[in-house]
Amino acid sequence: MSQNPDFVIDGIVPVIPTPFHEDEEIAWESLAPMIAFARAAGATAVCLPAYASEFYKLSEQERLRLIGEAVRAANGAIPVVAQVNAPSLGLALNMAKAASDLGAAAIATAVPRLFAIPENDLFDYFDRLLKQVELPVIIQDFNPGGATVSVAFVEKLHRAHPHFQYLKLEEPMMAGKAVAVREATSGGVKVLEGWGGMYLLDLAPAGIAGVVPGLGPADLLDRVYRLAKAGKREEACPAFEAVLPQIVYSLQSLELYHHAEKRLLQARGVLDTVVVRRPRITLSDHEAAHIDFINRRILAMLDQFGLPRNPAA
Repeated sequence: MSQNPDFVIDGIVPVIPTPFHEDEEIAWESLAPMIAFARAAGATAVCLPAYASEFYKLSEQERLRLIGEAVRAANGAIPVVAQVNAPSLGLALNMAKAASDLGAAAIATAVPRLFAIPENDLFDYFDRLLKQVELPVIIQDFNPGGATVSVAFVEKLHRAHPHFQYLKLEEPMMAGKAVAVREATSGGVKVLEGWGGMYLLDLAPAGIAGVVPGLGPADLLDRVYRLAKAGKREEACPAFEAVLPQIVYSLQSLELYHHAEKRLLQARGVLDTVVVRRPRITLSDHEAAHIDFINRRILAMLDQFGLPRNPAA
């Protein structure tokens, strides 16, 4: 299998949150406005259903329908990356094949880390997965407090499967690793930053290919990425400084993040409801007020730059 030259990431790939009605059933009608928002905000692709989509609270049927609905809403105007996180090889393969049939442009899948697995066994897992997946593949390694896959692992896997094109990392001090991955694979594997884009200002000049953040601040983060990549970090700072408090506060807990992201999208006129599916944390009045405060700083920065609060409206 060979690389797909038509799928290229250079910029922001926001994760689309799963919208819910008050009864916690999926608000399917709210998906298309979020896809339109992402495109108008300058995103290079969209991704779902990932951690930030509450994928772990969704049935397999709901996940696949989300992918299909997103592809239909995108209508070829923006690539849809299908996230197929699963606890076993067979489940991941079934979802990847279904996502391909639904029209996904690429497959993203997380390293299975429910329990510790040696790297040689992880290689066997991904070797078998990649042999049966033809779309470009993004491997996400989210391992809080632990080591992520090695550069040697990435180089060996890419050599065997050139359609493994992107590695998404969510860890501090990863600039050196991003450079090492690029050099070891002669640019065949590019690094994406997760974790909300918290380290974007550092990593864009180090040559990352993009960021996979939340949808709410996508346009401001696109501005930061473009300016920082061009060596204009001073110009990038105001937008980044407006977004960073929201990223840092919300990512204290993934469940807190869902509340902050949906409240920002509501404030931007994209989402009608801010329902998080149970089990969920209940915000205190103080927490809700602080989220609204830091979200207002983002709105103020949009106004300062003359950017619309909802560019798709």
